[in-house]
Amino acid sequence: MSRQVLEAEPRPAAGKNLIAWFDSWAVTAVADDAPDARRIDLVRIAPFIALHLACLGVIWVGWSPVAVITAVALYVVRMFAITAFYHRYFAHRTFETSRVAQFCFAALGASSAQRGPLWWAAHHRVHHRRSDLEGDPHSPKLYGFWWSHCLWFLARANFRTRREEIKDLVRYPELVWLDRFDAVMPLVLFGSLFGAGELLAAYVPGLGTDGLQMLVWGIVSTVVLYHGTFTINSLAHVFGRRRFETTDTSRNSFLLALITLGEGWHNNHHRYPGTVRQGMRWWEIDVSWYALVVLSWFGIVRDLRPVPSAAFSPPERARRGT
Repeated sequence: MSRQVLEAEPRPAAGKNLIAWFDSWAVTAVADDAPDARRIDLVRIAPFIALHLACLGVIWVGWSPVAVITAVALYVVRMFAITAFYHRYFAHRTFETSRVAQFCFAALGASSAQRGPLWWAAHHRVHHRRSDLEGDPHSPKLYGFWWSHCLWFLARANFRTRREEIKDLVRYPELVWLDRFDAVMPLVLFGSLFGAGELLAAYVPGLGTDGLQMLVWGIVSTVVLYHGTFTINSLAHVFGRRRFETTDTSRNSFLLALITLGEGWHNNHHRYPGTVRQGMRWWEIDVSWYALVVLSWFGIVRDLRPVPSAAFSPPERARRGT
């Protein structure tokens, strides 16, 4: 893989890492092959660690049906934003949508605290081009489970948004803003949860919730969403079955497909990354695909790229009439 030529810079000061909490484009650019490319800056990743520790707050705030239902709903809608828009739309452009819908779903995805849409799409495009080869940001085959699961995006070389990979997206200033200030949407979400909880405590006290409880369960939802998403990088190249012979180790997993609303059909996806549908057989549950079809009925999305006929055996093609 051709690498962008970047001079290895000295270790950034803690102050610059603190600025990067709020302006992710302020991160010092580091070449993939720099000596400290895989080093993890603890100051820069402190929010990621803090969110995990904040989950322990359930010990003190307890739970209520409204808080748990909210957490589950946030998991589902934000997983959809990640799988359908961050992945299938921004990374692979497998369907079309309006500029307004593009921004709205990008903002919803950004509330997952999984960085901005441009950062996400750029790194994923590199992953497909170099899957399980040198230069793949998160190959478990090359670097092991923990690196592919979560350490890779904490490394210095992977902090920056690889703008050279997403020239089709950087022309939208609103997406650039979301990507650069990627902490805004999670903060808006957490603030909204706290405010909603306080209002419920004041006006519907019988629900047994309050601002702090809603906030903590929103954080729990975010952390569970983290690791649900991360399983595709760490486990979908290790466990499951391979329908197609590909140059990487991608596999299909029914369980991972349930957790990720369809992303678990990873071998299908690596063989045909240009199709919007990853569950290619009727029994391969792909919730994100179903939801996109519904959105297409209302004109919110359009031009969904179908599974090519080559993905099916001759008898299957005959039954499908293709």
